Amino acid sequence: MLKVDKLTIDIGNFSIRDISFDIPRGKYAVLMGKSGSGKTTILESICGLRNIKSGSIFIDGNNVTKLRPGDRFIGFVPQDGVLFSTMTVFEQIAFGCTVRGYTKSSSKIRALELSKDLDIEHLLGRDSQGLSGGEIQRVALARALASKPQLVCMDEPLSSLDEDSRENVCDLIKRIHKKENLTFLHITHSQTEADLMGEIKFKLIEGSVIADT
Repeated sequence: MLKVDKLTIDIGNFSIRDISFDIPRGKYAVLMGKSGSGKTTILESICGLRNIKSGSIFIDGNNVTKLRPGDRFIGFVPQDGVLFSTMTVFEQIAFGCTVRGYTKSSSKIRALELSKDLDIEHLLGRDSQGLSGGEIQRVALARALASKPQLVCMDEPLSSLDEDSRENVCDLIKRIHKKENLTFLHITHSQTEADLMGEIKFKLIEGSVIADT
């Protein structure tokens, strides 16, 4: 479903070269690596948020390497959620629909469906100020899922959460993965987190991605 083929990225003196890996449709994959190893750079390149020097990215057999981020059908959850400060929770989720051209009524239906699935119905009228870390991550995930993407990419989605919130968000992500039958790519520095979440695991070591068995 996701195929990364010989991806090379240069950022100043930092480079990642000839990165290749595959994730089958519907699988939950985790890419592990130390801080500063380039995990986020790879994720952002897949999402179209960072230029690459060479290589190709395929989603569902289609070469998306030169497509704009919005044309890749990827749902992206940045580290720490990062919500729009001027929008309510409902507007945050609906935004993910409107960028795909959903009608206002369709956006509302989808936002309500996801808010129920992610246990954030009670937050819909609130803005992002004052939300807990776990609430922010659930809203960010709902926004990423709103447009029914083919692939969901998450950058350290659990790193800033306390133990209780982490367990809750893990359970919700697993439930959504099963219900929506989506392909996930989850970035983390934690082996424990990878073992808990990953059906497929990769490690980024010294600029190379290797399968973790």
